[in-house]
Amino acid sequence: MDKKQINTFVWERGYNVMLADGFEDAFLGLVESKGSVPKACYDREKCINILEERDGMPYLEAVEFLDFNVTDAYVGESTPSFLERIDGVLRFEP
Repeated sequence: MDKKQINTFVWERGYNVMLADGFEDAFLGLVESKGSVPKACYDREKCINILEERDGMPYLEAVEFLDFNVTDAYVGESTPSFLERIDGVLRFEP
């Protein structure tokens, strides 16, 4: 999905969620749970892949950047969530 499609998807459902700019290709949808507001949900591994491909970061640098600058940033109760898939591939670089 591109940014416009994601915004339309969210708007049609009447939600006001925070989106992670630049990670549109990793957008999975919306998540909800009792007692919290709906949140955008992204595939964590795809976010890492985006940083590797788009920004030319090595894997470990992409992980550190994502953790420090994106997933660790709290921007209120609608802060996006990042799903670590059980079938995700773990990679290690020396």
